[in-house]
Amino acid sequence: MTYDLYLGDRTYSSWSLRGWLLFEKFGIPANLHMVGLYSGKMAEDLADLAPARLVPVIRTPEGDALQDTLAIAETLAERHPEAGMWPADPSARILARWLCAEMHSGFMALRSACPMNLGKAYAGFEPGDDVLADLARIERLWTLAMERFGGDGPWLFGAYSIADAFYAPVAARIAGYGLPVGEKSAGYVARHLADDAFCRWRALGLTERHDPEPYAMDLPTTDWPGPVAVTAPSGGLPENAA
Repeated sequence: MTYDLYLGDRTYSSWSLRGWLLFEKFGIPANLHMVGLYSGKMAEDLADLAPARLVPVIRTPEGDALQDTLAIAETLAERHPEAGMWPADPSARILARWLCAEMHSGFMALRSACPMNLGKAYAGFEPGDDVLADLARIERLWTLAMERFGGDGPWLFGAYSIADAFYAPVAARIAGYGLPVGEKSAGYVARHLADDAFCRWRALGLTERHDPEPYAMDLPTTDWPGPVAVTAPSGGLPENAA
């Protein structure tokens, strides 16, 4: 059972990263198609998937198109119960869905002020009160999940779940802009940056160039706070031209 997965960009597209992690981290096979998010060709590249107009998009093995990461996550979890995408404990599963839904619809100050950029890290970024409020809310949710359901595991609910895929770009934002978080949250961010799948995604993104650079900021840059990606690794989902 192989899907087709359509994504926009590895360095800047946070929702593309989430969509890819839903397949990569749970061993669900897909043929990968990169579309022209920043070349102006996205509408053309997604024409056969109408009415889809944003990434990520999947086409199921039966030929159905599906847009929106939350809908994709629920569909994959329903179709692949053996993958364990949601926590098995019912109370943990309720909280995990809550965290994903709040990420899906909220934290607009953080998302607006700190666009995901896996190509560089900034020094001297000064978060506003609205961004700090988003961070405080995120930390509260992360702490609740880890303290109630994390056990001895490294992720929000112990084992990696859909909730971790949804918050991977948040971790990248916190790291890339040097945002202030507590020790427990900083450890969770570091685990994302060191995760093999995340590192592969970022390494492949470093092979791509955009002119002009999306979301460029007039700030000094510093070393990326996670592992250094020297070369783009092989493996992962097979990639096709869209």
